[in-house]
Amino acid sequence: MRDTADLANMKDAVMAAIIDLAEENKDVCMLEADLMTCLGSTGFKKKFPERFYNCGIAEANMVGVAAGLSSMGFVPFADSFGVFSSRRVYDQFFLSVNYAKQRVHLIGTDPGVVAQVNGGTHMPFEDIALMRQIPDLIILDPSDAQSCYELIRQAYESGHSSYIRAGRRGVTHRYPVGTKIELGKGIELATGKDVAIIAEGETMVNEAVKALDILKAKGIDATLVDMHTIKPLDTELVEKVAARCGRVLVCENGRYAGGLGEGIAAHLAKTNPVKMDFVCVGEKFGEVGNLAYLIKAFNLSAEDIAAKAEALAK
Repeated sequence: MRDTADLANMKDAVMAAIIDLAEENKDVCMLEADLMTCLGSTGFKKKFPERFYNCGIAEANMVGVAAGLSSMGFVPFADSFGVFSSRRVYDQFFLSVNYAKQRVHLIGTDPGVVAQVNGGTHMPFEDIALMRQIPDLIILDPSDAQSCYELIRQAYESGHSSYIRAGRRGVTHRYPVGTKIELGKGIELATGKDVAIIAEGETMVNEAVKALDILKAKGIDATLVDMHTIKPLDTELVEKVAARCGRVLVCENGRYAGGLGEGIAAHLAKTNPVKMDFVCVGEKFGEVGNLAYLIKAFNLSAEDIAAKAEALAK
């Protein structure tokens, strides 16, 4: 098990997992859409040139090539910016990969507001909603380097295809090596009784952790769950924290429609309806800005989370 504590960027955790898998499994290959420096896949190319394919700026074709490689017994990892790995390739990924029962791991980098200065054209707010429609697809949004590394490895071992959201610049080191991280099982970071906060991905989990301190200062005892696996959803944990707190706040770096929040709300509507609210991107397109500005502009900040959690807890 690799210790990712020395990695400087989330993209390094992604590539560490893929390169380690390739060293252990000769069926692992990698496809790029002319973005090698963006994810750092040059390291894979140097080690395994015979298993690396740069398909050029043609993402839909890249996924078609990945499907073909899968049909020949390979397990491809393919990546691009999240907007291109979701909207642009959706039909090919839906039909040529998943409907055809092939096995491809598709990485969407810079999800949601993490795209920052690339602006609104490069901000996938709807990628979760799209990917949740694909039967049996695994959807991951890890919150730190160690969980990113381990969950990518587990996605490979699952035998299913996956869609993996991951930032590139900067990294959080939340979980030390040896922490139990299991695909499909959320991690309870804090246990409280007044309100349950369920967050996905690095940006939202980080903001939710800061929100805990704001809430504690106001006498509000909050649960916090890192829901790193969006599909399959950890419904057992969702039901447990909903029953304990009676109030659930879902925080996601994307839209409500079709997203994690809507999925949790739909499940609890059947099993245990509780008071709920959502911190997410509203009816907006993306815009240019640094991450600190965008988190505030799209109402995803710790202060926004704390305010909605406090209102729920009353």
